[in-house]
Amino acid sequence: MQADKCRTTSRSVKKELVIESPQQRKDAVQGEVEAESPVPVLAKPKLIEPLDYENVIVQKKTQILNDCLREMLLFPYDDFQTAILRRQGRYRCSTVPENAQEEAQSLFVTECIKTYNSDWHLVNYKYEDYSGEFRQLPNKVAKLDKLPVHVYEVDEEVDKDEDAASLGSQKGGITKHGWLYKGNMNSAISVTMRSFKRRFFHLIQLGDGSYNLNFYKDEKISKEPKGSIFLDSCMGVVQNNKVRRFAFELKMQDKSSYLLAADSEVEMEEWITTLNKILQLNFEAAMQEKRNGDSHEDDEQSKLEGSGSGLDSYLPELVKSTREAEIKLKSESRVKLFYLDPDAQKLDFSSAEPEVKPFEEKFGKRILVKCNDLSFNLQCCVAENEEGPTTNVEPFFVTLSLFDIKYNRKISADFHVDLNHFSVRQMLATTSPALMNGGGRQSSPALQDILHEASMQYPKQGIFSVTCPHPDIFLVARIEKVLQGSITHGAEPYMKSSDSSKVAQKVLKNAKQACQRLGQYRMPFAWAARTLFKDTSGSLDKNARFSALYKQDSNKLSNDDMLKFLADFRKPEKMAKLPVILGNLDITIDNVSSDFPNYVNSSYIPMKQFETCAKTPVTFEVEEFVPCIPKHTQPYTIYNNHLYVYPKYLKYDSQKTFAKARNIAVCIEFKDSDEEDSQPLKCIYGRPGGPVFTRSAFAAVLHHHQNPEFYDEIKIELPTQLHEKHHLLFTFFHVSCDNSSKGSTKKKDVVETQVGYSWLPLLKDGRVVINEQHIPVSANLPSGYLGYQELGMGRHCGPEIKWVDGSKPLLKVSTHLVSTVYTQDQHLHNFFQYCQKTESGAQALGNELVKYLKSLHAMEGHVMIAFLPTILNQLFRVLPRATHEEVAVNVTRVIIHVVAQCHEEGLESHLRSYVKYAYKAEPYIASEYKTVHEELTKSMTAILKPSADFLTSNKLLKYSWFFFDVLIKSMAQHLIENSKVKLLRNQRFPASYHHAVETVVNMLMPHITQKFRDNPEASKNANHSLAVFIKRCFTFMDRGFVFKQINNYISCFAPGDPKTLFEYKFEFLRVVCNHEHYIPLNLPMPFGKGRIQRYQAFLSPTVESNETPVDLQLDYSLTDEFCRNHFLVGLLLREVGTALQEFREVRLIAISVLKNLLIKHSFDDRYASRSHQARIATLYLPLFGLLIENVQRINVRDVSPFPVNPGSTVKEESLTLPTVNPLVTPQKSGNTLDHNLHKDLFGAISGIASPYTTSTPNINSVKNADSRGSLISTDSGNSLPERNSEKSNSLDKHQQSGTLGNSVVRCDKLDQSEIKSLLMCFLYILKSMSDDALFTYWNKASTTELMDFFTISEVCLHQFQYMGKRYIARTGMMHARLQQLGSLDNSLTFNHSYGHSDADVLHQSLLEANIATEVCLTALDTLSLFTLAFKNQLLADHGHNPLMKKVFDVYLCFLQKHQSETALKNVFTALRSLIYKFPSTFYEGRADMCAALCYEILKCCNSKLSSIRTEASQLLYFLMRNNFDYTGKKSFVRTHLQVIISVSQLIADVVGIGGTRFQQSLSIINNCANSDRLIKHTTFSSDVKDLTKRIRTVLMATAQMKEHESDPEMLVDLQYSLAKSYASTPELRKTWLDSMARIHVKHGDLSEAAMCYVHVTALVAEYLTRKGMFRQGCTAFRVVTPNIDEEASMMEDVGMQDVHFNEDVLMELLEQCADGLWKAERYELIADIYKLIIPIYEKRRDFERLAHLYDTLHRAYSKVTEVMHSGRRLLGTYFRVAFFGQGFFEDEDGKEYIYKEPKLTPLSEISQRLLKLYSDKFGSENVKMIQDSGKVNPKDLDSKYAYIQVTHVIPFFDEKELQERKTEFERSHNIRRFMFEMPFTQAGKRQGGVEEQCKRRTVLTAIHCFPYVKKRIPVMYQHHTDLNPIEVAIDEMSKKVAELRQLCASADVDMIKLQLKLQGSVSVQVNAGPLAYARAFLDDTNTKRYPDNKVKLLKEVFRQFVEACGQALAVNERLIKEDQLEYQEEMKANYREMAKELSEIMHEQMGW
Repeated sequence: MQADKCRTTSRSVKKELVIESPQQRKDAVQGEVEAESPVPVLAKPKLIEPLDYENVIVQKKTQILNDCLREMLLFPYDDFQTAILRRQGRYRCSTVPENAQEEAQSLFVTECIKTYNSDWHLVNYKYEDYSGEFRQLPNKVAKLDKLPVHVYEVDEEVDKDEDAASLGSQKGGITKHGWLYKGNMNSAISVTMRSFKRRFFHLIQLGDGSYNLNFYKDEKISKEPKGSIFLDSCMGVVQNNKVRRFAFELKMQDKSSYLLAADSEVEMEEWITTLNKILQLNFEAAMQEKRNGDSHEDDEQSKLEGSGSGLDSYLPELVKSTREAEIKLKSESRVKLFYLDPDAQKLDFSSAEPEVKPFEEKFGKRILVKCNDLSFNLQCCVAENEEGPTTNVEPFFVTLSLFDIKYNRKISADFHVDLNHFSVRQMLATTSPALMNGGGRQSSPALQDILHEASMQYPKQGIFSVTCPHPDIFLVARIEKVLQGSITHGAEPYMKSSDSSKVAQKVLKNAKQACQRLGQYRMPFAWAARTLFKDTSGSLDKNARFSALYKQDSNKLSNDDMLKFLADFRKPEKMAKLPVILGNLDITIDNVSSDFPNYVNSSYIPMKQFETCAKTPVTFEVEEFVPCIPKHTQPYTIYNNHLYVYPKYLKYDSQKTFAKARNIAVCIEFKDSDEEDSQPLKCIYGRPGGPVFTRSAFAAVLHHHQNPEFYDEIKIELPTQLHEKHHLLFTFFHVSCDNSSKGSTKKKDVVETQVGYSWLPLLKDGRVVINEQHIPVSANLPSGYLGYQELGMGRHCGPEIKWVDGSKPLLKVSTHLVSTVYTQDQHLHNFFQYCQKTESGAQALGNELVKYLKSLHAMEGHVMIAFLPTILNQLFRVLPRATHEEVAVNVTRVIIHVVAQCHEEGLESHLRSYVKYAYKAEPYIASEYKTVHEELTKSMTAILKPSADFLTSNKLLKYSWFFFDVLIKSMAQHLIENSKVKLLRNQRFPASYHHAVETVVNMLMPHITQKFRDNPEASKNANHSLAVFIKRCFTFMDRGFVFKQINNYISCFAPGDPKTLFEYKFEFLRVVCNHEHYIPLNLPMPFGKGRIQRYQAFLSPTVESNETPVDLQLDYSLTDEFCRNHFLVGLLLREVGTALQEFREVRLIAISVLKNLLIKHSFDDRYASRSHQARIATLYLPLFGLLIENVQRINVRDVSPFPVNPGSTVKEESLTLPTVNPLVTPQKSGNTLDHNLHKDLFGAISGIASPYTTSTPNINSVKNADSRGSLISTDSGNSLPERNSEKSNSLDKHQQSGTLGNSVVRCDKLDQSEIKSLLMCFLYILKSMSDDALFTYWNKASTTELMDFFTISEVCLHQFQYMGKRYIARTGMMHARLQQLGSLDNSLTFNHSYGHSDADVLHQSLLEANIATEVCLTALDTLSLFTLAFKNQLLADHGHNPLMKKVFDVYLCFLQKHQSETALKNVFTALRSLIYKFPSTFYEGRADMCAALCYEILKCCNSKLSSIRTEASQLLYFLMRNNFDYTGKKSFVRTHLQVIISVSQLIADVVGIGGTRFQQSLSIINNCANSDRLIKHTTFSSDVKDLTKRIRTVLMATAQMKEHESDPEMLVDLQYSLAKSYASTPELRKTWLDSMARIHVKHGDLSEAAMCYVHVTALVAEYLTRKGMFRQGCTAFRVVTPNIDEEASMMEDVGMQDVHFNEDVLMELLEQCADGLWKAERYELIADIYKLIIPIYEKRRDFERLAHLYDTLHRAYSKVTEVMHSGRRLLGTYFRVAFFGQGFFEDEDGKEYIYKEPKLTPLSEISQRLLKLYSDKFGSENVKMIQDSGKVNPKDLDSKYAYIQVTHVIPFFDEKELQERKTEFERSHNIRRFMFEMPFTQAGKRQGGVEEQCKRRTVLTAIHCFPYVKKRIPVMYQHHTDLNPIEVAIDEMSKKVAELRQLCASADVDMIKLQLKLQGSVSVQVNAGPLAYARAFLDDTNTKRYPDNKVKLLKEVFRQFVEACGQALAVNERLIKEDQLEYQEEMKANYREMAKELSEIMHEQMGW
């Protein structure tokens, strides 16, 4: 039954597509030739046979023993042993009577006694604590309060700024402050008085000595200034009073100037003097520097330092070895990553096995009842001499018991109490010894020492137990007194309230007489009750008191009557009718503490806490009568054998045998013989005051009742072994109550007369008689009376018996057995009886036994539970002795039945206790019988056969854990008891047992894999139990054999299975892999061929020469060899690999199994050392291969707090496509969209803005504005270059076969939680593995794999980045909000357990901060190691190779993500080391890496944390200094330029970089340069100063950008003007154009972004052409946009000296253009771009790229035809926008622009947008919209307001242009002229009749063509044309004709549009339009008024119109369906009518 037979279900149903959605399929293979073959389904991985473990261990013994980590390769010797645990009870001694064992004869009793006497048998697994999940490891996870707190900039207050005045300022410099007026700088128009603004100026000196003039809105100078003027760049300060008095001007180096004005002349003079003084100082300092620079050549010092060791003084640790720093980093106290994992934090004990305790006595709710006092109102002193206390007048006796009125039963035994005062007790004469028989039960001498009879004589405290507490349980007290007469007579004196001592004396006198005479008889007297519980949980109602004492009613005495009374207890009206006896019963109740001392149980066996002192009062446990239902039953653990006897009723009213039989007393005795002189047994529990045990007991007597009722309970201790002669004997007496002395005193006063006998044999059919019995009464008692038997027909056998009342059953008696050695169950009794018979030698018949076994199924549930251990022991004794298979199977069936019953009652804990403690396999005698494990395995197999009873097999599956546990324990005991542990594993068990186990596993498979739908619980449990069993088999059996079973089982599952089966498979693997010796099972050692290598004696490889270290023979991919040698880990990794190709739920399960196992390794204290962890890591190295295979699915950079469902969002098209194999992941294309969309959607749901946009700068956000049609991905900026870098490798990737044996890899992205878990595993292995293992891996890996390896490292930084406390809090709130809204699917697993209380947020942020830091440091370690070992490869091509680029990207990523201070310090150290090792990368060739580094370092220079600013400044200085040294101390032009570019970029990204923090960083850099001794006499420090000066200039020039942050048009304009100013520095111009592109993308203006890319590309092409490196310059781009000529104005000056543009850069940019144009939907232009690329690729023979390009062209042209066909492409809407209001718009005043808005933007939307934008800027009260489109006269406007006029305009083309521009696209691209029309009449009104309606057509010409790098272009000039009425008519009618013709000519006619146009043309009701024109201008009366040529033209137009309408009607008729025929006919009629009227007007025949 191997794997293939395992499945009967058809596989075809389960085919799971590899590509998840049609969307992805489409994206992945569009443009590819669709393959004919079906989509591949993952093939079943081939079976790999595991190694023969036992053999390998023997063969490799030497290698293993020589391994210093051999404990990881071998199982320990003392792995398991059996143990005996002494049975612990509550008692001082055993509960089994001393000689019970000898007395017992029946098998059942014997077995029960054995059960209660035996000790516990355990199998202990020494390392069991290590065999569970990581949460169950013995060393609990380290406390997290010890985590370091990391400081992150992101957590600093948003608006927290250090005191700007003090930050970085230098004490002692010149300072000055005061109010000045600042003129509006950077204005194109002259400064007016109006444009001066009053500002507070503050002059400070910075740390490097330079001066700043900061200005603020008010005097709070601690805030960030509004702006700064850097006096370094100031040339002079002069007075300038042209515009304003007291004004002065600061002239700057770049020829601009600042105009400031003071309030008075004195102030102005002061300012001018101060500023000039500073300028003078600056000038002197500069001269001094120049002198230094000139003299340096003669200086000796510089010669000495020319050796290139210039950095020694600055960074000594670099020269020594960066290794030291790295070692330090590794050895520092680092947190284990998995400690921080959110999963490791969760308290999840779902997988924990329940704690199993031995069987123990269990009780319900226990109540301590303390009896304090019973006192009646009638009292006096009873002593003869009347000395002594006043007490009750006579003795009273109290009996307490519990009644449950809910279930109508008595639920406890009676507790008898004697509360009489000592003097009252004296009244009772000591009763005759004959009755008392003194002495206790024949208990052991030991017990007699402990229990003193004296201390037990008068109990006061009892402990009751209630299993099911509820408020309807009552504690009832029945009060009796000595028999005196009738109850009424006896109670009467007690019911009067008059306190007469005479009455008391009289009662006392009578009582004394009665006590003397009838002291041993009792009569009922009174009763009282109280409630016990407040509720069902068992809280005691301690405040309840006893009710009044009610007089007993002689006719209502029974327990049934008592229950009726209690039912009315809460009804006062009923209770008020009962007669009350005046008195008080004081009894209190309390809870019983667990350590309550000094009590005995109901058999009088003392507890452990028992003092052996006679004076200590003893508390008695009272037996609870637990209901006979399984759920309340506990397995018996102690010996208990009580019979309770209840005489109920005697019917003596019709007897004629006795003359007097009225006051009847019943005496009960227990006898074991019916011989004449036989004595009753002394086994009846005595009453208070008497002996502990007596031979007889009396029931209470009812005066003058011939049919008395009884309520007494007699408790009997039964003998251990009962026989047929044991019986109860009832003797009846007539008691004479009359003590009058009237009669003759001579006659002896006869107290009692015998009036009958009755007896009840105790056994019937071997079982104790219970329940109610009706038995006859005899008048005599002959010897041998038990032998009497009626034979019928008046005959009998046995002695003669004289029956009372004709042997009618006169006595009703009932019994209740509470025994743990006798059963009432017939089936159980019969089974044991049969077993006893066969054991004693009778021939065992198989079928007989089967019959008894089958009848056991009918055994009562509560009996089964009560005797559970005894029953199971007997069944397991029968099983191995079974000679027939049928017997064994039937035994197993009974066991299954018992186990199922226990589970169904929720009592499985008893079964667990049984297996763990009670089960003990019998000693094995090979000749006599077999072992339990072998027999049980066989019978399980029989039951699992398909032909067997499916109900039983289902139960076996469902509860299989029990059977497997028994197998395990049986195996363990067998091995140890028969000393087989010492044998080799493969000799421990016979082949037959191996075969049996294999068969069971094979039989289980189909059950599990096929029943999972119909019977999920059974198959799930069976799968889990099997896993537990197989895991434990590793401890006992041949491990290679166990591996095979695992292999067989796992091969039953296949890819594409339903989710449930995957759950089973991974549950199975999870359990098995949790084996405590999982590591030795995987043999983590080299399986090399040839000589044995010592594993760890490797020399460290020499770092410089890149030699491969010793080959560690490690596998980094899942080879068959690996999977064979390291079987379990290989299997797990293969299964995880396969699961990654499945759907999300399956992937999650697989990943969590793997991760939890790694967490366990990480926490396992047996493997705590680094060498252990490194060895474990070698087992998981193939995970690298697995991750690299799925690298594109893991490569998700943006982090979202909510899981994103891949492929479910709006489609976003991009050019990026896979190249070869449609199943290899497409590179990063539209994936960002999915995430961003979700982010915003969640934001919208929760009413919180997307957390991304606020917390992370530059995050890709998605605009979903009203008109933006489709959602736009913002990733266009980097989608092509990124693809290029990875594209070069995609071929290798395809050729490399997958680790799963098939190269089909899914391409949907994984979920964030999955990625994080996989990365955690990756990081753990990376951190644990030895350096050598890592070197070996890198040496073996291909370049592609190395690249992917670093991609994964980089993704780690993205995924684990710390987002800040505010983000975490916000996410927690969103999470809570979404849950409230119910919009979160419960199945979504959140990657964080975010709470939202402050403590939660703090805890969460502490964890995440530590994770981020640890991940950062781990990645840094790896990189440092790599750069050390692979220096030569990284230096290839001067450090410009893809590998270096990749490594550098990871370094850069450290700076781009939020890092902690700790992490950043290490990052800066690492970067210094990188720059030092690879200078050529940064200072030669392309500047992109240098540029990126400068950008990120400068960002850090603006950090809120001063330590980071200092580090960053020093690193930037080091970069410059190193550059300076690299050029041979000439210059650092490269860094100089890149710093300027980066500053520009930062400003463009509006990072707010101009503030004081940044100034401080610049000062640090200057100070470094000034204090660096080694370059004192070079130009370096002055060059640095010059650089900082230039930076400050750039900052000043761009200060306005911050102001216009929210005005995209203005921002782009500013950046554009900056770009223009850098015509001489192409790099800087490119920077600003790139920045503009980013702004456009952000706002969804994709055409403008594309144009920016085109301009950048043209700029580079122009540069290369001038350098002779490319054949076409910017002219080549004229076909795309005529605006490109701007790029030709490039100036070649000093800025060109460090430009590193080349052909590759150009190629990247051209691809970026194509991508941008695709996204802008301008597909027609892509070909023009590709025409420039194709020749280069042809020259390079790069056919792969060419194939891709032509494919893209094919798609582009397909797109063109598609959009032309659908007409759904909207390339923009245009508006003329004019601004008025000099006071607000300043130089914009009166300017007109054409604005291009995306898609179909309505006028209202742009108006709203501009209104909001300018209202925010100027105040909403100051902005007005001009609604009219006419010309505006500025003089008519109020200067207090800012006015905006918006008019919709359309592109305008003259006739010639229309001929040239044929397509819709041509009419939307490169357009400069726009038109709008204004209606007017000569009369001055807007509208008039057709004959007077004129219109003015305005044509505007823009400076540039649209689309342009800006979305607004100024209007150059405008041209007006006025049309008179007839021209208006011609124009309108021509338009109609053109529209109709266009609609008819369309290939795919739009019927709705056509019908609308037709209706508007021919229908009568709206024909006012065309006919109105005809009547007005063509009617004979009117034609004369208009020029002939115009009339002719109009007529011609009308002819065309009628023709066009006719044609349109014909087209419509062709298209309509039947339902529109009537509509068509109506339109035709209208058309004929119109044609007729037109014919009349024009005098010619019109229409058809």
